[in-house]
Amino acid sequence: VELVESGGGLAQPGGSLRLSCATSGFPFADYVMSWARRPPGKEVEWVAGVAQVGIPMYVADSVKGRFTISRDNGARTLYLEMKDLKLEDTALYHCVRGPPFATPERWTQGTQVTVSS
Repeated sequence: VELVESGGGLAQPGGSLRLSCATSGFPFADYVMSWARRPPGKEVEWVAGVAQVGIPMYVADSVKGRFTISRDNGARTLYLEMKDLKLEDTALYHCVRGPPFATPERWTQGTQVTVSS
């Protein structure tokens, strides 16, 4: 099982980023997928989850209306479109195989998102 995030970086407040998670080693289309983030010095926060057919099943209140989770089963890739970024969105973002709030056996390396003016 391999989950590799990309797309993080430095953004200004109000800016946008698109995260991707390329996967391999398991039947991607059979799994609910999620994004979680770990702000510096804080606990993990579950950001969003998407069902196998692509219907979002959870979006955290803190990102509702700004972040959109989606997936491409043919490309085996999970996405997180982030708009109107805020300073508090700064975190290490992880792609998770499974539903929100189900801690994975092993966290991925993640991709760092830093929002700063």
